Amino acid sequence: MSTPHIATEEHHEPRRYEIRLQGYLDPRWADRFANMSFTYASDGVTILAGPVLDQAALHGLLRNVRDVALPLLSVMQVEPKQADGPDGNADTDDHLKGETST
Repeated sequence: MSTPHIATEEHHEPRRYEIRLQGYLDPRWADRFANMSFTYASDGVTILAGPVLDQAALHGLLRNVRDVALPLLSVMQVEPKQADGPDGNADTDDHLKGETST
């Protein structure tokens, strides 16, 4: 008799993700993305970046993305140094960068 495989998730530091949305996220939605920074890129893309505790939290975050009705372009797990863009915000308008917090 075999035992069912039960997925166990090791408890490590949260992983960092970068989520790109087509269009600029209205700041009124910032509270839905606690602990995530958001950057407005000059090409009309909003970049959400920050720590995500686990897969359940990632799915919750993606539900919030669905609710803001901006097209989802990409979801990537990134190294902490990459979270603000491939070369440290080179593709962003720095004056539009904002942090959200709870």
